[in-house]
Amino acid sequence: MQPALANRNAAADLLELAFENRFVDALPADPSRENVPRQVTDACYTPVVPTPVRSARLLAWSAALGAQLGIEPPSPAAVELLGGNRVLEGMRPYAARYGGHQFGSWAGQLGDGRAITLAEVIDLRGQRQELQLKGAGLTPYSRSADGRAVLRSSLREFLCSEAMHALGVPTTRALSLVGTGEAVIRDMFYDGRPQAEPGAVVCRVAPSFLRFGNFQIHAAYREEDTLRRLVDFAMRAHFAGIDDVAAWYQEVCRRTALLMVDWMRLGFVHGVMNTDNMSLLGLTIDYGPYGWLEGYDPMWTPNTTDAAGRRYCYGNQPGIAQWNLARFAEALLPLVPREPLEAGLALYAELYQDASAGAFATKLGLSALEGADDEALLAELFEVMGAVETDFTLFFRTLAMVPLDVDDAAARVAPLRPAFYDESVLEGEHRMRLAAWLRRYCARLQQDAADPATRAERMNAVNPKYVPRNYLAQQAIDALAAGDASVLERLMRVLAHPYDAQPGHDDLAARRPEWARNRAGCSALSCSS
Repeated sequence: MQPALANRNAAADLLELAFENRFVDALPADPSRENVPRQVTDACYTPVVPTPVRSARLLAWSAALGAQLGIEPPSPAAVELLGGNRVLEGMRPYAARYGGHQFGSWAGQLGDGRAITLAEVIDLRGQRQELQLKGAGLTPYSRSADGRAVLRSSLREFLCSEAMHALGVPTTRALSLVGTGEAVIRDMFYDGRPQAEPGAVVCRVAPSFLRFGNFQIHAAYREEDTLRRLVDFAMRAHFAGIDDVAAWYQEVCRRTALLMVDWMRLGFVHGVMNTDNMSLLGLTIDYGPYGWLEGYDPMWTPNTTDAAGRRYCYGNQPGIAQWNLARFAEALLPLVPREPLEAGLALYAELYQDASAGAFATKLGLSALEGADDEALLAELFEVMGAVETDFTLFFRTLAMVPLDVDDAAARVAPLRPAFYDESVLEGEHRMRLAAWLRRYCARLQQDAADPATRAERMNAVNPKYVPRNYLAQQAIDALAAGDASVLERLMRVLAHPYDAQPGHDDLAARRPEWARNRAGCSALSCSS
């Protein structure tokens, strides 16, 4: 019998691990094994194996996640597994069934259309982790698609998953990026001009990939017994110590609120906050057309599909999360009264407001936002940032360098220059407006009595210098498609320490260059992958 991973000290080959299948063992399966797109009823998953690829080749590997799992860099045989070309003894692969609201409307059955979970392992911390291949081929939930994924979207997920983890944001992880040696046809712009793109498979890792939609599908089809079994499993497997459905729902609300605070404090925009993309565990899940605020604009969305309505723009994210939680609550009504579910939604709103205020106070170098004057100070800052194109990440990072002991407008504004896409605005009225805000801000900082060095250190610990901007990801995609992995490897090394100065890598912290403003993949993206 293979030893449990948690009991080993040395790293092992992926093929040597002990695999478990708790989700599969506990929950009802689709009785049909027919792997064609179809409607599935009264089941939590469908057993399905990955579709082999022509030539599996390792393109990228997360050494940090591999170390946590106790896995060595993959052998050629392990690469075959990560590309979907083999299934090991002990694995019982499946595609999960779920539904969801997409852009505000119920979409019915969705499910894992190109993701196949292989098995579960125990990492070196003793935590259970699921291994899932995204882009691994057709499943009954693929609808009209082929179950494959392209290098473009796969690299973006690999990059951002690991970057978000380094930023301290709850997230699914990415272990590997494997090229398939096959072309995938995609209409990137939905303009009727599909093109062949290189294919890839990402191995995603998380304690669970359960989403709100896993529960919604059973409620929608009145599969109450299966819904109850799934809820019981989720509480037992992932929410230790909680055995009451109402308390469990409120914990999901709590985790979701804190996740939204993280997204907002960092200027991250998910782009597709459908209920099937909302993690039960409060993780960032399903990296599609995401983006990072460059010019601060609360109405900005990175998703071209969302360009008209901007439902999922930066400023809407906290409210959309609460709306999604309300839809999740509706799915639980067969099991729990309405009142405690409404209490969970109220808890979400209260916790988000309190935690958000604390997060932005820390970004400003303050111990807390105290009263209406502080709230007005923050609100005015957002107005100032929105008045001209101001880079969100760079503004907060350089704010730590503003001198407190001078009252010269030019000297106070000078450290912030890298945050402005048109620095000439600092020669006119906007400089005076910004300087006036800085004067009030500096006076407020002096009330906290922290010395400048300590304040700067604290601010730099929460205001990253490096984030995975879309244009940086696109550069890595272009280079890797041409056979050069060094661009991605350097970017991954730097993003592993986003709050550190890392001299010599300032080019990766620069604001978006003009050539990238309207280039495909560098600003807005579609859902096509």
